[in-house]
Amino acid sequence: MLRSIITGSGSYIPPVVKVNADFITRNFHGVNNLPLNVPGEEVVKKFELITGIGERRYAPDELNTSDIAAIAAKLAIEDSGIDAETIDQIIVAHNYGDVVKGTVQSDTVPSVASRVKHLLGIRNPACVPYDILFGCPGWVQGMIQADVYFRAGSAKTCLVIGAETLSRVLDDYDRDSMIFSDGAGACILEYKETGDQAAGILGTSTRSDCVSEVSYINFGGSYQPGLNDDTRYIKMKGRKVYEYAVRHVPEAMKGCLDKSGIAITELKKIFIHQANEKMDEAIVTAFYNLYGIQKAPEHIMPMSIHWLGNSSVATIPTLYDLVCKGMVKDQQLEPGDVILFASVGAGMNINAVCYRCAS
Repeated sequence: MLRSIITGSGSYIPPVVKVNADFITRNFHGVNNLPLNVPGEEVVKKFELITGIGERRYAPDELNTSDIAAIAAKLAIEDSGIDAETIDQIIVAHNYGDVVKGTVQSDTVPSVASRVKHLLGIRNPACVPYDILFGCPGWVQGMIQADVYFRAGSAKTCLVIGAETLSRVLDDYDRDSMIFSDGAGACILEYKETGDQAAGILGTSTRSDCVSEVSYINFGGSYQPGLNDDTRYIKMKGRKVYEYAVRHVPEAMKGCLDKSGIAITELKKIFIHQANEKMDEAIVTAFYNLYGIQKAPEHIMPMSIHWLGNSSVATIPTLYDLVCKGMVKDQQLEPGDVILFASVGAGMNINAVCYRCAS
């Protein structure tokens, strides 16, 4: 049997560390442009209690999204042992393209994927690079898309990357700016014989709600009072996102698992988008509740949000790579383990992939 199998992974962890204490002196305002009138220490303390974020990483000034994507990609290629010239597709998920430090202008011409191909030095004209704009679930959607191309006979090897430099599009007057970070994660996905363990992608699911939900995460003006310009920054209706995610992500996860023919007791790990610790815990609890199980198993959900923050499309591939490399405490993967990738984000979009680890 042929299936889509991850044969290598890589990630880029930016070196610039921003701890919560760095935000205490920020002059945060609300959507009405009025000051919050809450001591900075209290804002930061409440923020960490809700999100679980203690620190986050920013890319150095000289590196853009395409640069860190290429770094993660090179590591994934080396990990897989393939010849980069044999890659059929380079799929890069992001939201804002390259954003030069000191600006908030998105640059996507040429595409980030084309720039990554250039940076990797791949000369093969049959290697097709393209971008995916799908909100935070972009990397997972890239995996789904690669799997579809494989089964259609149009490709055999894909490089799937999630990369973002959200620090370049933050409104310093918005407390939500503390959530976001930079990073890149990548994997090599190959269409191969599964062997005795029937490894690879077992099933997928995707959902999109674009009515009232479409603006839950958007590009909006600064909360800075008296500012009159057309500059836009990443904005989020936090409560709306939370309610939407906790209601619909568990359903999508269950749909994916059931379609894959996997019992809930077989599931070993859930790699969920690192958006908010409380939200992720609520999603996983609700997911198990759908099977009549009141409490999720211990260590079922690896987390990196505490020290990496929310790097959007990069959170899941980065976390997966860190676990594979033994860099997350009490977390490891063994051949034959069944895992679930799941994400939610701007659109609003939700997706999931059920995967059995190869040897």
